[in-house]
Amino acid sequence: MNLYTQAESNIRKTWILTTCFLIFIIALGWFFSYLLKNQIFLILAVILAIFQSFFSYWYSDKIVLAMSRAKPIEKKDNPELYRLVENLCITAGLPLPKIYIINEAQPNAFATGRDEKHAVVAVTRGLLEKMERVEIEGVISHELSHIGNKDMLLQTIVVVLVGIVAILSNFFLRISYWGEMRSRNSREDSGGAILAIFGILAAILAPFAATLIQLAISRKREFLADASGALLTRYPEGLARALEKISADPNPLRVANNATAHLYIASPFRGEKKTNWFVRLFITHPPIEERVKALRGMKI
Repeated sequence: MNLYTQAESNIRKTWILTTCFLIFIIALGWFFSYLLKNQIFLILAVILAIFQSFFSYWYSDKIVLAMSRAKPIEKKDNPELYRLVENLCITAGLPLPKIYIINEAQPNAFATGRDEKHAVVAVTRGLLEKMERVEIEGVISHELSHIGNKDMLLQTIVVVLVGIVAILSNFFLRISYWGEMRSRNSREDSGGAILAIFGILAAILAPFAATLIQLAISRKREFLADASGALLTRYPEGLARALEKISADPNPLRVANNATAHLYIASPFRGEKKTNWFVRLFITHPPIEERVKALRGMKI
């Protein structure tokens, strides 16, 4: 599979997953509204989820940078890194993002920001110290591809969708707990009781399913950023080697946590064996081996 086919395939898969997510939420909202005989339930849940995500969309980059203890740098602080990012931005047709350094030994990096004009690229000290120039280029090109592909916006949309599912499920369970469903079912036949049971099961399992879809979309966007980054540098081997070095590095990333792990180019956690298919459902990144294989199979 060549680079363009790989990228197109990942775009299609991402939007298929997103479409399925929307259908899933509409069906869930309709089902809960049907059981409760009240359409305002769905409308209220959507409004609350969007309001809840508004703050995250506008301020999540500042929160993430603070949690990661990233420090901004200027061109005079690291002119070589600045020139590298500038050259890649010119090639990609992107504005120059703000550049931050994380004082950690583990090589890693992430991009954040609500759009191209407010983007940030953060790299660890370990990345600059342990990587060759072509490998750093590969990593930066991957992060710039996240910006160019508008992945931050897509992640925000997905977070809103997950929030809607969580609020719908929470409301339904609370209303059921306070007896609304119980009083309705007492007046109806056994079919209504069965529907109520299915509704409660759906409310419990829906957030779990929504999280799996969110993680699947995240993994597809990583593959797409790899492909786009390789197209940007015209040298997939640089990124492939960088990913191998990052995954092999034994140093923990102390500032990483479950809330920010998905942003990094590779999982910042160490000592995890992700070979079991069930465990893979819950990881934020595709296995490094699969990414490296895809990169080395590209023809540019």
